[in-house]
Amino acid sequence: MPGDPHRRTPEDLLRQVQAEETAAGKGHLKIFLGYASGVGKSFRMFDEARRRRERGQDVVVGAVQSKLPPPIQALLASLEVVPMKNGIEIDADALIRRHPAVCVIDGLAYDNPSGSRTPARWLDVQNLLNAGINVVGSINIQYIAELQQEVESVTGKHVTETVPVWFVRSADEIEIVDAPPEAPMERLPEQMANAATHQQGLSRLRELALVLTADVVDRQLEDYLALHGIQSRLGTQERILVCITPRANAREMIDAGRMIADRFHGELMAAYVSQPEILPADNAALQEKLDLARAAGATVEMLDGADPVETILRFAAARGITQLFIGHSQRSGIWSRIWGNPVDKLIRKSKGMDVRIFPH
Repeated sequence: MPGDPHRRTPEDLLRQVQAEETAAGKGHLKIFLGYASGVGKSFRMFDEARRRRERGQDVVVGAVQSKLPPPIQALLASLEVVPMKNGIEIDADALIRRHPAVCVIDGLAYDNPSGSRTPARWLDVQNLLNAGINVVGSINIQYIAELQQEVESVTGKHVTETVPVWFVRSADEIEIVDAPPEAPMERLPEQMANAATHQQGLSRLRELALVLTADVVDRQLEDYLALHGIQSRLGTQERILVCITPRANAREMIDAGRMIADRFHGELMAAYVSQPEILPADNAALQEKLDLARAAGATVEMLDGADPVETILRFAAARGITQLFIGHSQRSGIWSRIWGNPVDKLIRKSKGMDVRIFPH
């Protein structure tokens, strides 16, 4: 009942399961996750380390990047740093002997030199955790093995050192560093065509990071609830509507919608508004995109209406749509000439729905 002081919130459940793991002797893993270089995850991590030390916790730094900006250097000046071996490998043996309450590892995705006890840094972190040391680490999504190909398609940057996604999902706590998109924009490769493309790429990276973060939180709750025989439906019901036109970037929209629908146990729909006297080439392109939607398991709807925008909005409202995916071209089309800018109109009238725009 509302106001029941004995009712446990999801946060209460998380604190309890973390306390149980600490009592069992396993270290607590917290990860600061960045969706692009330059969002500030390392600064946030070291600033948390400083605050923990000021509160009296025994905190040491086990790994730092080779080049550090002045703000991070200032934070490190107040922290104890255990020297790395060869400048790139954390000294796991020294850290285990020192046995601090918290060890800070900046950059989880580094390979160790040949002949090291473990081939990768994240494996050293596992040893620290098994020794009962709490670890706070940082990583960008481009270094997560299973996301590497998709991130590379956005950034154009290939990396060879990676961490398996299951390790990130095993974290006891994850914090996404969600800086404004303009902050890391200049760090993206120069081949990114223009500002609009930059923004679209960053939005895609941010979405991947948010979904991964939600996976960690849900895993924590599901494990705890299963362990204690508690049945609960904590997921978010999402209903995604992909608006299909002959020129829409349908594959990207459908793939993104499918991922979100699967992640949140939601529903994926695709719809198109019938157009009078459609050209044969446009009709063929339209059918191809509708086939993509059906292959992805989307429910496909054909809509009739004089005003495409109003038609889509009425359908979305009737079906309880939470996210609306639309394609948009910089060129002025028939919708703009007859009814004005359809994107502005959709955003203005889509109350209660998130509108995501996919340039084409």
